[in-house]
Amino acid sequence: MKRAVLGIAIVLLSTAPGLAQQVKLIGEFRSWSAYSATEQTGPVCFALTQPTEITPQPDGYTAAYLYLTHRPTLGVRNELNLVAGYTFAADTPATVTVSGQTFELFTAKDAAWLLNPSQNDALASALRAGSEVVIEGTSDKGIKIAETFSLSGATAASRAL
Repeated sequence: MKRAVLGIAIVLLSTAPGLAQQVKLIGEFRSWSAYSATEQTGPVCFALTQPTEITPQPDGYTAAYLYLTHRPTLGVRNELNLVAGYTFAADTPATVTVSGQTFELFTAKDAAWLLNPSQNDALASALRAGSEVVIEGTSDKGIKIAETFSLSGATAASRAL
């Protein structure tokens, strides 16, 4: 599975603006893996995991990934990004709940990011303190979907970045 995750990471970075030149596995930490890469804008490091549960699994579901990213050259730290594996309903927010705290996400196509980037560090701290994170969104077919991710290894992976 880790090779598949690395393959997906390479594809995602190479299709993003600022094409990745090289993706390197930093380490595997239980449910999470940490990577480093170089984009045109500079270095990028990210930790990622896949969901342990999707309820209900929508028709046409593809792979989902939860990322925590650092882009030091751009001053970006602890940026949460979800690739949901399904298309969100247009103009519909999603939520991330961890350690008793809920944060709002904005969505676009099959991806979601923290609505208020000033909450990046608070969310990252909650992730390090929690045991699982649940992201709830509404599909383009109007179905509410919950994706659960294990946080086992998240602290070690984020420290490796």
